[in-house]
Amino acid sequence: MSILSRLFGKGPEKSPEAAPSAEPVRHDGYDIHPEPINESGKWRVAARIVKVVDGVEKTHRLIRADTLDSADAAAAASLAKARQVIDEQGDRMFD
Repeated sequence: MSILSRLFGKGPEKSPEAAPSAEPVRHDGYDIHPEPINESGKWRVAARIVKVVDGVEKTHRLIRADTLDSADAAAAASLAKARQVIDEQGDRMFD
């Protein structure tokens, strides 16, 4: 990296840090994997929703704009949002 890049804040891109993955939570036949993302000390609400449909594993990645101060609070909010998406959309989320 050049000195000009460092002076003007153009450092290497960092990928967001995800919280350690917890055991999935089962809801109406779906597995919810809460995966909050650490962004500059705040935790973004995010989860992976998985279901086997006709023998094929389908995955939906949920990422919300909401951020919280702790990974635990973000994980709880991620579970709640994922349950809401499942209840409202069901298998349509995989379309």
